[in-house]
Amino acid sequence: MNTEILGVVAQIVLLVALSFPLGRYIAKVYRGEKVCTDFLRPVERFIFRFSGIRPEEEMDWKQFLKALLTVNLFWFVWGFVLLLAQGYLPLNPDGNAGQSVHQAFNTCISFMVNCNEQHYSGETHVTYFTLLFVVMLFQFVTAATGMAALAGVMKALSHKTTQTIGNFWRYLVLSVTRILLPLSLALGFLLIVQGTPMGFDGKMEITTLEGGIQQVSQGPAAAVVPIKQLGTNGGGYYGTNASHPLENPTYLTNMAECWAILIIPMAMALAFGYHTRHKKLGYSIYGVMLTAFLIGAAVNVAGETGGNPRIDELGIAQDNGAMEGKEVRLGAAATGFWSVVTTVTSNGSVNGMHDSMMPMSGFVEMLNMQINTWFGGVGVGWLNYFTFLIITVFISGLMVGRTPEFLGHKVEAREMKIASIVALLHPLLILGGTALAAWLYIHAPQFVTSEGGWLNNGGFHGLSEMFYEFTSVAANNGSGFEGLGDNTWFWNISCGIVLIFGRFLPIIGQVAIAGLLAKKRFIPESSGTLRPDTVTFAVMTFAVIFIIAALAFFPAHALSTIAEHFSC
Repeated sequence: MNTEILGVVAQIVLLVALSFPLGRYIAKVYRGEKVCTDFLRPVERFIFRFSGIRPEEEMDWKQFLKALLTVNLFWFVWGFVLLLAQGYLPLNPDGNAGQSVHQAFNTCISFMVNCNEQHYSGETHVTYFTLLFVVMLFQFVTAATGMAALAGVMKALSHKTTQTIGNFWRYLVLSVTRILLPLSLALGFLLIVQGTPMGFDGKMEITTLEGGIQQVSQGPAAAVVPIKQLGTNGGGYYGTNASHPLENPTYLTNMAECWAILIIPMAMALAFGYHTRHKKLGYSIYGVMLTAFLIGAAVNVAGETGGNPRIDELGIAQDNGAMEGKEVRLGAAATGFWSVVTTVTSNGSVNGMHDSMMPMSGFVEMLNMQINTWFGGVGVGWLNYFTFLIITVFISGLMVGRTPEFLGHKVEAREMKIASIVALLHPLLILGGTALAAWLYIHAPQFVTSEGGWLNNGGFHGLSEMFYEFTSVAANNGSGFEGLGDNTWFWNISCGIVLIFGRFLPIIGQVAIAGLLAKKRFIPESSGTLRPDTVTFAVMTFAVIFIIAALAFFPAHALSTIAEHFSC
């Protein structure tokens, strides 16, 4: 086994080993039990008092969602105004101008919904001021929003019968102070030691080996990079994201950043079991997610380290694998593994160019985002899985002639309708957006190609670029094939709309389902109860998720990634 594969194995072992204690810690934080970070309580009390928050005040699911949506509306207005006016604001040593209206619209929504899709280059289209008070601020609070939503669902399902699901504001603050901030500080110190810049100086002028002059951006990169990974945000400080040698200087930082992307989503899957006192169910969900993740990782690592078959036909050795679009200092295995880690979550950061990877690797990346339940984003990934749990409970109950119940609460027509709408919304946004873009590109190209936006590739790969773009934004991922010129009115506005629907409608539906179930009379388990913590039910859930994805997306893949694979 070569050292590159050993590095991948080491990351997997470390992720699994640390996800269990972190999951227990997260469950204790949300339950209000004693933990090692209780010394932060004075800070939290100050935040609550300053903001007029009464953390002990319980909310029902409607009040919970009202608070969640209201604060996000405020953040949109805040971020949109600052991005437009950033050229006139302080902390702008490089003199970067304000963003255009449609670019600011897309950028603000993208960071507000925890997607961090960037239709701009990180170091040239934002200032240090907006980097701190829009980008990094949103990376903390929007990640915490998803975590707070899951905390509310866990609270609802941990009681036999309850009218309330906790306090959104309390969960939001705790997610930042007790989870995101401590882990970000630890990772930030490692990045500084390894050479990531941390300061507010302007561009640095250096002389290259060829004798030319190059301007290199600096700034507070070490402060932004940790939360972009830990919060499954993904927006790169630099335009080339984690393939940039200052954002990801060494193989050690590559391992640490890749680990940071997945550790909280993995821990949150386990935290559900610990919080609700259904540990076996938590382990079952974790096992399904981990199995699917490892299958994808094996496919992409093998595909990228195996090289391009077209080059093999020419008799050229590919000892280092398919290296197009990859960093030599990291290697094909690390990039293949990262591509799966970043797409099973809603992270979207990259350490290589997805546009240059093998067609089947692109297929796995898109399928991860289209399924959108294998760990997923912090909090919202489990919530997406929860949608399919409800559907599976209902289908399985009908198949075996048992009353559909989940944790002692009957799953009835209302919950099933909401879950079905949420499950079908995702493919509707992706396929509808791709179909519209493809039609406009052929019949009205001026709407798609204005201001320099066009497909760098035609044929199957060109369709994949548009398919990937809408997949990425609907899944709140943010990565791109990057063969697509996307800073246009059409792409900025259409993607912004998909981002809003893809983020908030599922959260509304999932929290509503939990709130409705929690209000129902608790039904003790009996011999007729369909248990959701068995291996059989786990396999059934996996099958339901995969079948829905296959029916929705495989026809489009047959015209894009799969067709490209067989044409190579």
